[in-house]
Amino acid sequence: MTKTEIVKTDAEWQQELTPEQYRILRQKGTERPFTGEYYHNKAAGAYLCAACGQELFNSASKYESGSGWPSYWQPAAADAVDTRRDLSHAMIRTEVTCSRCGGHLGHLFDDGPQPTGLRYCINSAAMKFQPAGDA
Repeated sequence: MTKTEIVKTDAEWQQELTPEQYRILRQKGTERPFTGEYYHNKAAGAYLCAACGQELFNSASKYESGSGWPSYWQPAAADAVDTRRDLSHAMIRTEVTCSRCGGHLGHLFDDGPQPTGLRYCINSAAMKFQPAGDA
């Protein structure tokens, strides 16, 4: 786990994020399945943290999981995300957060495709998509 680099007050986050982004990234909310903006996105590019802009995932690792959320079999870089045990909602899960700002992204499951066998199940509202070639 890396140290969070960007620390802001709740008021600052509320001012910078949309209400939906704030609910998901800062209050650990989730989108309804099959409703997220990037669920069906098949374009080449990078998925950035909607709060801080760090690259989290890229289209090369995105796949159709059938779960209702954008899914990836690996992050863009090993240190792009952090994980921690999540015992909320009477379940045992692994929460995925942005390693730079600590924003809640979604959850990690071990039912993904090879080569990792992982499924990073991520909320669209927690990300911004940057098409390939746009830097």
